[in-house]
Amino acid sequence: MNSSANPYADLVVGYARLFRDGKNYPLGGVAPGARPDPSGDAPRALIFSPHPDDECIIGGLALRLLRESGWKVINVAVTQGSARARQAERWQELQNACRFLGFDLLPTAPNGLEKVNPKTRQSEPATWEPMVKVMAGILRNERPRVIFFPHEHDWNSTHIGVHFLVMDALRAMGSEPAETLHLVETEYWGQMVDPNLMVECSAGDVADLVTGVSFHVGEVKRNPFHLLLPAWMQDNVRRGSELVGGQGEAAPDYSFATLYRHRLWRDGHLENVSNSDRKLGALQPPGARFEKVTGSVSR
Repeated sequence: MNSSANPYADLVVGYARLFRDGKNYPLGGVAPGARPDPSGDAPRALIFSPHPDDECIIGGLALRLLRESGWKVINVAVTQGSARARQAERWQELQNACRFLGFDLLPTAPNGLEKVNPKTRQSEPATWEPMVKVMAGILRNERPRVIFFPHEHDWNSTHIGVHFLVMDALRAMGSEPAETLHLVETEYWGQMVDPNLMVECSAGDVADLVTGVSFHVGEVKRNPFHLLLPAWMQDNVRRGSELVGGQGEAAPDYSFATLYRHRLWRDGHLENVSNSDRKLGALQPPGARFEKVTGSVSR
């Protein structure tokens, strides 16, 4: 086929070339830009990351809260991976990635928690319950306004385990926290069937998220998913235009987006968000969404 007669051939060849060329780019080692300096009383967002690298992959909204709304964003390293020989190295990679993005970093244990999965929750309460207490302690100490964590069908057993670990910690706290807590559930390995929030990400932010993932050198050498992150975020626009916007709705003019499920935790139970604005464009202040939100009880 003569590519000059078919511009789509050039488009696809260009995508393939960029992906191939990207495999030769350096991993990590990029100096961070100017880091925002949130005030001492700035709202806090916690990212409960199943593994080092998840903070970058799903971090589009968190990065916008930091940069555009002056929030303090703290990545909670729930685990440092299951390969014990790599845990110290992965912690160093995670420090480098968070430093680049401007996220603070909080460990859960010297080498992270282990066996965070549904099987442990079901059959090993003596292992599970202390981990629930760790998570509840972090929530009490940090008093976040927003928490990010995977949804319950995110395929990977550790991702699913982190979902239930966070939910069990919230239930263990009873009526705490006194303030309404915004729950923002994330997806990566398994897609949500019911996301209710599509967040646009600028090309600059996506470039920084890709760069952040590249600091996780050992992981992206195994699977260069940092290079596929822009394509995934483009596909989120396709999915989100109808899953979030409504069946048959036109796609917004976004190049990149991340999908989330936003709910509330109030007085010890979940509430659905009744905010009709389900898209957050690049020109909309992200922090405003988490200030005035009404809810309806979901049981």
